[in-house]
Amino acid sequence: MNQSDKLLEKINPFDILTRLDWGESDDLEFKSAKGGLPQSMWETYSSMANSQGGVILLGVENDGTVSGLEDVVKLKKSVWDAVHNKGKVSINLIGEGDVVELEHQHKKILLIRIPRASRYQRPVYIGLNPLLGTYRRNYEGDYHCTEQEVSRMLSDRAEEPADSRILEHYSLEDLDRPSLQQYRQRFSSQKPTHPWISENDQEFLVKLGGWRKNRASGYESLTVAGLLMFGKEEVLREALPQYHIDYREKFSDDPDIRWTDRLTLDGTWAGNLFQFYLRVIQRLSADLKLPFQLDADLFRKGETVVHEAIRETLVNALIHADYQGLGGIIIEKYQDRFEFSNPGLLLISFDQLLCGNVSECRNKSLQTMFMMIGVGEKAGSGVDKIKRGWKSQHWRYPKIVEQVKPDRVQWMLPMESLIPDESLVRLKKQFGTKFQNCSKLEVQALVTADVERVVDNSRMRQITGEHATDITILLQNLVGKGLLVQEGQGRWTHYRLEVDSHNKDSDSHHKALHSHNKDSDSHHKALHSHNKDSDSLYSDEFSRDTWEDLMRMAKPSRIYRRLSPKKMEKIILNLCQTGWLTRRNLSDLLKRDSEGLRVRFIVPLVAHGRLRLRFPDKLNRTDQAYTAVDVVEEKEE
Repeated sequence: MNQSDKLLEKINPFDILTRLDWGESDDLEFKSAKGGLPQSMWETYSSMANSQGGVILLGVENDGTVSGLEDVVKLKKSVWDAVHNKGKVSINLIGEGDVVELEHQHKKILLIRIPRASRYQRPVYIGLNPLLGTYRRNYEGDYHCTEQEVSRMLSDRAEEPADSRILEHYSLEDLDRPSLQQYRQRFSSQKPTHPWISENDQEFLVKLGGWRKNRASGYESLTVAGLLMFGKEEVLREALPQYHIDYREKFSDDPDIRWTDRLTLDGTWAGNLFQFYLRVIQRLSADLKLPFQLDADLFRKGETVVHEAIRETLVNALIHADYQGLGGIIIEKYQDRFEFSNPGLLLISFDQLLCGNVSECRNKSLQTMFMMIGVGEKAGSGVDKIKRGWKSQHWRYPKIVEQVKPDRVQWMLPMESLIPDESLVRLKKQFGTKFQNCSKLEVQALVTADVERVVDNSRMRQITGEHATDITILLQNLVGKGLLVQEGQGRWTHYRLEVDSHNKDSDSHHKALHSHNKDSDSHHKALHSHNKDSDSLYSDEFSRDTWEDLMRMAKPSRIYRRLSPKKMEKIILNLCQTGWLTRRNLSDLLKRDSEGLRVRFIVPLVAHGRLRLRFPDKLNRTDQAYTAVDVVEEKEE
């Protein structure tokens, strides 16, 4: 069964109905397609293919309402005609199993799965010009790629690795000779009988990929890899203007002390990757409080699997970096974690990375150079070593983040227990029997939200290996149980712990976690138990008849735990059309967390001019109230 079949096996009408209720996300897009295939569908096709892939549903409105398709056969033909038209899209990525008809309440929906394009297929663009028709996705949706982003994708698709490029007019004189000699000594120690040992420096570099000859012209010189690994700092800056390497250590709690140790390009050392590796690996491994391990002969081993994991993550950043990208390589060591960040996006899909055993290296000569001295792995086993090292200590799973604008990949290796006892104590105290009745996966999600302050689908997939759809269902069920609060609308939704309205003396950890206002007292006063008799609330502010009218208007929010963002906005605006309402009023009427309402709805509605502040010059007043700017009308899409 191929990947398309596996995904579609997960997608049944129940799943679709559930996800419609949750709204669009980074991997799910709705299109009504009332007038035929919309042009925006091809922008989404491009953006999903150039990102992590996803699903487009035709016959669904932006708010998740199923409008249906009148002629699904004709629409399906239009899809196939377009994807096979080079003037429409640069490449067809979908097969027969990726376009499926679904029916919901006698209405037709067309599901189109868009796989992630491989590095050799990107950029996927619409029209004939990649500079004009290339899109990607971020937290706001589809966006048009810049010329630089398109250039980086074109560079990554080249058959020739980025570090094999010949640098014209550079020679062995541009190398730091002590670095090359030190490398050769390590090479000889690692492989004492290797035939390359007898080669002179230039031939030795040829074997490693650090020196190349252009067969067509006969010209030969240093490669990018040779200069990166052994070059002098000033030459590196000249040849590679974006080149930057930086190690930072922060152990002090004193805010005036930014870094307790730092190694960067300052002219006091060679500044190449080999010297950076030697200096940084010692700093990263120092002071690791780990039990020693024994080898097969029961002798104490010099390093543990944790040391191996740290080494692999460091080398991973160096060999996968895009040295034409922005931001440089940044390695940071804290008391409770390590962070490794490099420019450039992943060359394989997120799922392939999590599964391991698949590797696409951006700088293959650099990879060879490190492997020949016993560090760095091929075929994805380096990722397995990182995971194994952290699992051996029962630490939290390493976190991988891929970001755009600028393109970067970050690995975070927390030295914290996977399920800390103090976190379990906090959660049991806050949620009581509701927490004790949770499944193992639900406990893991809540602990992640507690320890990391936020949890999302991507992070839970890294920790559990479960399918994205199953994770979304899990997180939404925790929202329904009142244990998590959803933040963000649609794409890139994340979740935080629900504030326990019954426990007003919640510990300071959770006050810091949930309060975004400086005046935390006013925030916690705004959180009320939903078990109170709502008819008796605010008798001094509203007449009984007025309050009952407001309760009727807010009834859908109290009955249905999950409402689309658009429906919730409409209810809030209708309520505020009646007069001034405080956040406390809205929280009790809607039976929703006060802070969640502020972040997800009130702030955006004020920012877009749809709600007006009663006290615009005093934003943090505890009695701040809101009213709708104009009458809310149902608009046809």
